[in-house]
Amino acid sequence: MLAPRLEIKHVTKRYPSVVANDDVSLLVAPGEIHAVLGENGAGKSTLMKIIYGATQPDAGEVWFDGQRAHIKNPQEARARGISMVFQHFSLFETLTVAENIWLGLDKSFSLTTVRERIAQKAVEYGLELEADRPVHSLSIGERQRVEIVRALLTDPKVLILDEPTSVLTPQAVERLFAVLRKLAATGCSILYISHKLDEIRSLCTACTVLRGGKVTGIVDPRAESNASLSRLMIGAEPPTLVHRDVVLGDVALTVRGLTLASDQPFGTAL
Repeated sequence: MLAPRLEIKHVTKRYPSVVANDDVSLLVAPGEIHAVLGENGAGKSTLMKIIYGATQPDAGEVWFDGQRAHIKNPQEARARGISMVFQHFSLFETLTVAENIWLGLDKSFSLTTVRERIAQKAVEYGLELEADRPVHSLSIGERQRVEIVRALLTDPKVLILDEPTSVLTPQAVERLFAVLRKLAATGCSILYISHKLDEIRSLCTACTVLRGGKVTGIVDPRAESNASLSRLMIGAEPPTLVHRDVVLGDVALTVRGLTLASDQPFGTAL
């Protein structure tokens, strides 16, 4: 039997006012797309930061490829083969796609080599990216592709995605899922952090549910309903939604032909 790619054993992380992770255990097999499900504040992001070396646990162990791992920082995590795509992108608007990716890599790669590898990954995973486009001209979905390609160029064994669809259109979500399924088929394990039940049931083959920092269930989401996952996530029956017809009132505001000039090259914040 193959050793788990990643195993979390009895991890606890305390902050002055809260226990973010309370005796959490989790196991991820090679090539598995494993969801970590929970409401905001359930401890999902803290657990991922522990795996990625951005935060140290107060108790418990992290095991990687069958050996105990003391991951002290993100650089060490990446060296082991653990990459993370954060919910909020860390890109420089005025630099190109290739320059942004190059900044996050081992500088033994030249910028020319990075451009070539971007093109290779774009073809391999269907990630359309122009290496010399400035980031400020990219859509949100394209910016996420930059982050994903940067992670892929490290040849990860584990890829962590924190709320990856929070700002994506439905079409971009489908493209992302196709990439993740193809990546998992190569043996890369994927940790998918979300609170979106339909997405988890569609994409993931295993799911660990957190509530208040504790594990409340480890399930196959494909065999669960939205209601059963909600019960694990919130600890109660999900609310019944009642749809009522809306009667429109009088017009409160009308805007026609509005123009707002801006001297900012990247737009105007309102």
